[in-house]
Amino acid sequence: MGFFSLTKEIAIDLGTANTVIIHNDKIVIDEPSIVALDKRTDKLIAVGKEAQLMEGKEPNEIRTVRPLKKGVIADFQAAELMIRGLVKKANSNSRWFSPSLRMVVGIPSGSTEVEIRAVRDSSEHANGQDVYMIYEPMAAALGIGLDVLAAEGNMIVDIGGGTTEIAVISLGGIVSNKSIQVAGDDLTDDIIGHMRRAHNVRVGVRTAEQIKIKVGSALTELENPPEDYIVHGPNQITALPMEIPVSYQEISHCIEKTISKIEAAVLGALEQTPPELYADIVHNGIWLAGGGALIRGLDKRLTDKIGIQFHIAEDPLLAVAKGTGVALRNIHNFSFLIK
Repeated sequence: MGFFSLTKEIAIDLGTANTVIIHNDKIVIDEPSIVALDKRTDKLIAVGKEAQLMEGKEPNEIRTVRPLKKGVIADFQAAELMIRGLVKKANSNSRWFSPSLRMVVGIPSGSTEVEIRAVRDSSEHANGQDVYMIYEPMAAALGIGLDVLAAEGNMIVDIGGGTTEIAVISLGGIVSNKSIQVAGDDLTDDIIGHMRRAHNVRVGVRTAEQIKIKVGSALTELENPPEDYIVHGPNQITALPMEIPVSYQEISHCIEKTISKIEAAVLGALEQTPPELYADIVHNGIWLAGGGALIRGLDKRLTDKIGIQFHIAEDPLLAVAKGTGVALRNIHNFSFLIK
């Protein structure tokens, strides 16, 4: 596309936790999926990082909204404002003029027709002229660099914020898939609940996210363990400040149930896999993508439990986004894109 073309092309990974926008093979936006709105008028005040800074601290006249819950649009109006706001921000960052857009948007593989329509409508209202959609596991496979059109089986486990997508891909299609609403947000909730029960301290979502990043672990024994993370928060009863060191072993125990659910879902997906493709997967291994892939020891735990080698994508957080970018460049070659 020429610089003065009236249609510009962007790829969007519309995630529960983060939204990534790619233009000309470059990431121009990588920001939290959140908006800040005026309570009285519902007018957009801030989007992305600016809105996240207000979360949990907003005054009476402002409310922060995360438009996506469990991988799907829960607040249609907020989603439209968020997409429009982030596209506008991308426009100002990269200095391109775009009265109309051609978009490729990543969606969960378990999306219903209604959910797909919600994404399409939000994208069209945000200036999308041609809107294509791609299932997230397929996008992750493209982002990892797998040949999705080959006559062999590859399994992708994409652990996002709201959903875990597990899919077996062969010949440019999803042969079998499993989408469960258990993912990174559940790990965060586990940590919030654990801190309340075990230490009698209240922590917010952002603090729990930091605990997950700093000392999150799927194993109780790690070769290179992280240092304990110091958490500050109010005592639930006295409201006096508390300082608590949190170890990776402690977090490993508290997220055990959620990790076990993801484990069970992977096993369930393998049970549904045709034998010929199963043999390919054993040979090729299984790929982990999404923010959940960064949980320490998760690949080793799954490898030991299931007996198939698990690989972590080179840049798991951006695998889906990069894949939507690849799909954007090959719109006319990939029949699996949803128009």
